[in-house]
Amino acid sequence: MVRLEKAKKTYRMGKEEVRALDGVTLSFKGGEFWAVMGPSGSGKSTMMNILGCLDRLTEGRYFLEGHDVSTLDDDALSELRLKHLGFIFQSFNLIPQLSVQRNIELPLYYLGWDAARSARRARELASKVGLEARLDHRPAELSGGQMQRVAIARALANDPRILLADEPTGNLDTKTGEQIMALLVELNRQGKTIIMVTHEAHVASRARKKLLMKDGIIERIQEVSDEAR
Repeated sequence: MVRLEKAKKTYRMGKEEVRALDGVTLSFKGGEFWAVMGPSGSGKSTMMNILGCLDRLTEGRYFLEGHDVSTLDDDALSELRLKHLGFIFQSFNLIPQLSVQRNIELPLYYLGWDAARSARRARELASKVGLEARLDHRPAELSGGQMQRVAIARALANDPRILLADEPTGNLDTKTGEQIMALLVELNRQGKTIIMVTHEAHVASRARKKLLMKDGIIERIQEVSDEAR
């Protein structure tokens, strides 16, 4: 489903060249749940930007759902993101002027759905994440956990097979973070592929595989037992 081949990403910082990814070869199969970990500067955020088609490789190849991403122009990348990927961010990235319903509907607007169909889908997803009574509320009227649930519902709007989660519990208290992780585990059990960046070991333990990065390379990959989850 997702494959990197000898992936390299280099940035220029003044006269220095920083290699954020240094020849990474890795495959993520459908239905897996990965936690990507590593210290600051390890390359985990760069990898997520590449996987999300938000940045391009300097060298190497990236295949997403059979598409060779390195050959696509910006318009094709945008279409690929819209149809195949869902994004969950630490800062939620909700639009404060819009209601919960309108925030969830946003990807569907870009897909060209009509208003009635979009509204039905938003109500269905709000119910799925336990926010059916909050559809008319705006983000400022919600708790952090509720805002993250809206973000998850929005990420699911286009029914992507792949969810990319960047520190999804980073702005939440422990109890709320556990609730969000339980929701992600359930989505994975329903067939969603999840690739999650986190620096928290107890969050990473809910994934099925842990990927530890250091200095732009893969240091190790660890399987997580069902008992540990």
